[in-house]
Amino acid sequence: MSSDRARLGRAGEDAACAYLESLGLRIMRRNLRGPGGEIDIVAAEGEIIVFVEVKARTGRSFGSAVAAVDAAKRRRIRAVAADFLQFVAPQAKARFDVLAIDAGRMTLHRNAFG
Repeated sequence: MSSDRARLGRAGEDAACAYLESLGLRIMRRNLRGPGGEIDIVAAEGEIIVFVEVKARTGRSFGSAVAAVDAAKRRRIRAVAADFLQFVAPQAKARFDVLAIDAGRMTLHRNAFG
């Protein structure tokens, strides 16, 4: 990843965290890596652990941000989340959200996939 893209990605994740916190979520981890994948943000909303995939698009030429979270990506996120929950909070309820940033506008899609 180029340094400009990395900087842009980091700024997007910073803004995403601030947005989630404004909605009452508590950020637990960022860039959680596990075998085969990464989860952008792990947050808590009450007793629920929320795994958030952040997807940004500057325009619609490649489709919407939420549509970019395809079946393979969802599978990888679920696997990393299962490992995290097993060790950190085995009894916790979990939710998978997508925070879409389309042309600068943030939309949180709660329960985007199971």
